[in-house]
Amino acid sequence: MASNVIDVMASLTLIMNEETDRLRGHERALDLAELATAKVRLVGVLETELARINREQPGWTEALDDEQRDALANALIALGDASTANAAILERQIDLSAEMMGAVAAEAKRLSGSRTSTYGAQGNVSHMEMATPISINSEY
Repeated sequence: MASNVIDVMASLTLIMNEETDRLRGHERALDLAELATAKVRLVGVLETELARINREQPGWTEALDDEQRDALANALIALGDASTANAAILERQIDLSAEMMGAVAAEAKRLSGSRTSTYGAQGNVSHMEMATPISINSEY
């Protein structure tokens, strides 16, 4: 049973490392969709397998021999390292995307001059920035 968990962890570690390496190589996000799908699927398999083992054999880790325990510990360490690196690069990619969209929106707002002014009943003027629609590849 532990071998199934270790195999899933090893597969997940490989997928995360490949995704991390490809993101470091500045590969397009669209080309990484299959890796993301595989990663989500493997996480689901791992969670299901762990829940099943914990339900059927509580305390299963204590029943492992030294070799299995070492293999499980190594798989957990490798998965943790891969997860940390993957999370850091994904966070940076998301931040870059948000910064880029913010810059595009600010430039579009500047170019469109979509600011409106309204005179109030007491003669005061209020200014409001209107949202500028932005489309990428003809999609909003």
